[in-house]
Amino acid sequence: MREFLVEITTTVPEGTSQDEVDRRRAAEAVRAEELAATGNLGRLWRPVGELRSIGVWRAADEVELHEKVLGTLPLRPWMTLTVTPLESHPNDPGRGDDAR
Repeated sequence: MREFLVEITTTVPEGTSQDEVDRRRAAEAVRAEELAATGNLGRLWRPVGELRSIGVWRAADEVELHEKVLGTLPLRPWMTLTVTPLESHPNDPGRGDDAR
């Protein structure tokens, strides 16, 4: 699988009930756990003091990432995404020997 750096900003539409927000956030946590189990979600961070997240996501390609991974998130309709494809750096200390 290829890796992608994904920056996500979620904006709840005005007029959305708190019950709907809570329901989607709970479903989002479940779906994130499922995607982590399949290897599609590698890491996820929230910058201090910001209402966005940054994560390393995995998929066969960018089409699959959007359609079968990010597109399955319950909060996706409220998200703005910035996706950056990644490749290993020659000096990455985490590279496996097979990548050298």
